[in-house]
Amino acid sequence: MNRLLESLGDAPIIDKDGYEYLVHPISNGVPQLDPALLREVVVEVMRTADLDVDKIVAPEAMGIHLATALSLQADVPLVVIRKRAYGLEGEVSLHQETGYSESEMYINDVEAGDRVVIVDDMLSTGGTLAAICDALDGIGAEIVDIVVVLRKVGESALDDTEYEATSLVDITVEDGEVTVHSANR
Repeated sequence: MNRLLESLGDAPIIDKDGYEYLVHPISNGVPQLDPALLREVVVEVMRTADLDVDKIVAPEAMGIHLATALSLQADVPLVVIRKRAYGLEGEVSLHQETGYSESEMYINDVEAGDRVVIVDDMLSTGGTLAAICDALDGIGAEIVDIVVVLRKVGESALDDTEYEATSLVDITVEDGEVTVHSANR
């Protein structure tokens, strides 16, 4: 995980109305995402996640590249939770709020009894993951595991659910700097 840890020191931090937002290749695709970094992260997610599942579920947008690469390696189908409604039969909507935005998201192709792993780039406020877990519970899917690449240390909306996320790296972002608290090695 050397590349991931090194990349955190190089990542810009911007202010979004008082929220210190980490701009990172895994989370934002900016600065450019080096294939070696993505490969390193996917290998570590494969070591960490319970992939005895029917589907990998990832929220749009920044979970997509990570989950796509994981789907290819693990040979498990991918479902993307979209920010746009398609009006397909069985589509489930959810409302998500983060520290800097809120929006509607839509789940298709997850059914009762599906065993799923949720994969995402970052757990910060937990609003997105908590809303996804609630919606998947409502569908009747079994959430087998939740794995995120980066987790900001502190309370999150996921704490108010029965679920826990495993992270590759726990960080804080304060005063324009990233501090690594733990790394899953």
